[in-house]
Amino acid sequence: MHSPIAHHPCLHCYSVSALLLCYALATPGLGHAQGLDIQHRVRAGDTLMSLASHYVGTPGAWSAIGRHNHITDPKHLRIGSWLLIPSQLLPVGSATVEFIQGQALLQQGGGARGQGAGQSQPLQAGTTLQEGAQLQVGADSFVSVRLHDGTLLRIQANSQVQLEQLRKRGRAGDAQSVIELQKGSIDSSVPKRPGSAEQQRRFEIRTPTASTSVRGTRFSTSLTAEGGTLSSVTEGSVQVDAGRTAQQQHLRLQAGQGVAVNNAGAIGSVQNLLTAPDLSALPDTLSDADFLTLALPAVPGAASYWVQVSQDADFAQTLRSATFNQALARLPAVADGQYHIAARALNAAGLPGHISQRRIQVKAHPVAPAYLSPAAQAIIASATPAPWRCTEVAGATSYRLQLAGDSSFAQPLQDSLSDGQCAGQFAALPPGNYYWRIASVRTGNDQGPFGPPQSLQVQNAPTSLSAAQIALAHEGDQLQLRWPGAAGQSFQLQLSASQDFSAPLIDTTVEQPHWQPTGLTPGDYWLRIQTHDRASGLSSAFSPLRHIHLPAPIQSGTGLPITSTDGRALSRP
Repeated sequence: MHSPIAHHPCLHCYSVSALLLCYALATPGLGHAQGLDIQHRVRAGDTLMSLASHYVGTPGAWSAIGRHNHITDPKHLRIGSWLLIPSQLLPVGSATVEFIQGQALLQQGGGARGQGAGQSQPLQAGTTLQEGAQLQVGADSFVSVRLHDGTLLRIQANSQVQLEQLRKRGRAGDAQSVIELQKGSIDSSVPKRPGSAEQQRRFEIRTPTASTSVRGTRFSTSLTAEGGTLSSVTEGSVQVDAGRTAQQQHLRLQAGQGVAVNNAGAIGSVQNLLTAPDLSALPDTLSDADFLTLALPAVPGAASYWVQVSQDADFAQTLRSATFNQALARLPAVADGQYHIAARALNAAGLPGHISQRRIQVKAHPVAPAYLSPAAQAIIASATPAPWRCTEVAGATSYRLQLAGDSSFAQPLQDSLSDGQCAGQFAALPPGNYYWRIASVRTGNDQGPFGPPQSLQVQNAPTSLSAAQIALAHEGDQLQLRWPGAAGQSFQLQLSASQDFSAPLIDTTVEQPHWQPTGLTPGDYWLRIQTHDRASGLSSAFSPLRHIHLPAPIQSGTGLPITSTDGRALSRP
């Protein structure tokens, strides 16, 4: 047979709203202030003094308890009856701000019942909060608050919270706390404590439309834009109470369940929480210096995804938090280090599902350099070392180049460290497809992430012409040059009066493998030709020098050229 105390509506209460209090629900006619009182069912051996010692911490409070309950004979308490321990008799507790990310304001004692409003001031980590304190957490911000019994409040961005009641009980570690959520969202962790229900702490979160209370659990409470309340339980259980009248509704949520209360105070049907996103496929290390990009697996039934990044596994030091309409999260980057990531899928009503967490490393500095040459998908000549260049990175002392036959770089063909400058050479390579990448390195071999892989193709360059392949012929009195060529080739031709080519007389590109010089004076010249492949952009080396002699024409006594019968000018051999 169950004990009547186990079914009392207040004994397992953990509320999310400021409508009706747990104890007011159990005792008709109780007002709002009395609803904050502790309810005790009298047992054999109880006295007002023992109750005062147990709950208040001093036996001298027995008379105030007696007056509050209109007890005429304090020596004879009726076993099984209910007494209210006035909350105002309990010692005042406090809370501590553990962590702040972004901007938040504190109004110490502002708006608490019986207290005057204080001045708002910037909230700081380590601040002790008193009963009645009001916190305003800005956009892209986060605040964690630890109550004196160990309960952790994770107050999310764009939230407004008032610590309506912070009281201690006589037993060390016991507490009575009521939090009013006026805007935004809170994720709470309430540590379990042994003992009977009425010996344990009381923790309650209230909103304008519902009240949620619990002992030993983790749950989320948030206000919708329309003024409704969302409650989601991932550990333990909570009781949700909603409605301002005698038709008030109550239900208990177990782990893995959630419920929405609309802005009229009507409780919806209990919903099973969406499954947690599987984070196992995320990379172990993120290396983008500007963003944290997380490709989440899609969760059936999800309308959006809530992602957080924290410095600790309890997410009491959350640095980033945002909701995304698709399973791709993109958050502002954080400093290099170890972090914890949490993700939840939200259904169409905005109810957050189960939480998945994992550790991840951020290593983005020193940043990778920008590549200058060769360009992406460039083609370089085989069997010849080719240069590479990149931009200098502040603080980098050297640069590491890797070259491989595939983009995984599992087996690099070249892994070299440049000497200070962001430049070097690729090793001579046979024809094929390759990938290369570069990372910046600071003093102490502190290497940053590699830049994105860049593709590279190695092909054979055109074969150089030999001097003998450049044929000289005369057509009439004109000199003609011819050499072998293939489709898709062009040729750079240089003619110089000296063998060092310090000042070429002619430097031109021809599309066909022949050329006719014009306007040259008699004398000795040197010619060289380079073959260029238009498709690959590769060029051969210049050919060896080809000597050309242009003789002077034979002249008559009058200085006119002497011609043959066919009209061609005669020249000296």
